[in-house]
Parts: sequence; C-alpha cells; structure tokens
Amino acid sequence: MRMSSVMTIGILAGAAPGLAAQAGNGENPRESQVRMLEHQRKVLLAMADSMPERLYRDKATPQQRDFAQQVHHAANTAGYIASAVLKGSALSLPDTAASLNSKAGLRRFINVVFDYAGGVLKGQSPEARRQTTNLFGQSMPVWQVWDEIYTHTIYMAGQVVGNFRKNGMAPPLFTFF
Repeated sequence: MRMSSVMTIGILAGAAPGLAAQAGNGENPRESQVRMLEHQRKVLLAMADSMPERLYRDKATPQQRDFAQQVHHAANTAGYIASAVLKGSALSLPDTAASLNSKAGLRRFINVVFDYAGGVLKGQSPEARRQTTNLFGQSMPVWQVWDEIYTHTIYMAGQVVGNFRKNGMAPPLFTFF
C-alpha cells in the first residue's frame, strides 16, 4: 500500500467522528471523545513499542522529523492544545531528551500527555464544551477541538509508517477505536 493511501485512510478515519457528530445533535459526545483519546494513546504507544530504540532518531526522509520526534509531536500537540487553547491547568512534561532517546522515556511522555488531556476533557462542563474557541485561526466549539486533536494525532502517527517500511518492518496493526 502506498504511503498516500495510508495517509488518506488515516485522514478519513480521523474525520469520521466529526462527521458522525454533525449528523446527530451537533456535538460529539464526551464519552466518544474519551475513547478517541485512549485510542490515540494506544496507537502512539504501539508505535513506540514496535520501533527498536536504536532507530528512534532515524528519519524516513531527510525532510521529516525523526521517528521519536514525530511520535513526540503527535502526542505533544494534544497536551499543548488542551493547555493553551482549552485553558487547562499548567502542563508539566517529562524531559525532552529522555523522551526522544529511550523507549521508556517516549512511553512516559505519551502517558503523561494523554493523562493530562483526558483530565481536561473529563473536567469540562457541558456549558464549557459549547463555548466557542479559536484553534489556530479557526473558530469552533470547544467540543470540536477534541475531534481536531484526534485527526491531527492519527495523521501524524501515520507519517511514521514510512520509518517502519524503510527498515523492512511492518508498523503496528491498524485498529478502530
């Protein structure tokens, strides 16, 4: 399967929750979004566990982030948006060097970010979820931001498939949330 096909599948899978919400009452239920966050964690942990640590700093192409940087970015964005855009409490992250250079460090980073984001999501009141916010220049309801985080995380995670293929390895199996 070509990389563009994998990315297209990821984009469509990421868009599905938002499209389903539009067909209903306009809001993706919090319970669904909690499952989506846990799915993101599961995907990123599977990526981190499947790649040999010696290849964490390897790039599939010179232009992209290395494997660890890409997984780190995919996870970090969820924490950043939950903190900065959704006004969660201050986010304290593990050491970046440890996160990028060891399996244990990257796993810890992923778990800290998704524990934090899950806490922000679970703590939002129904009224807060209906408020409008600005996500990188786009105005949208707060509840929709969680769908956008999901789309971004899965899209970013899909980009490391090239790292697995470059090294003759299969990426972790695709799973539905």
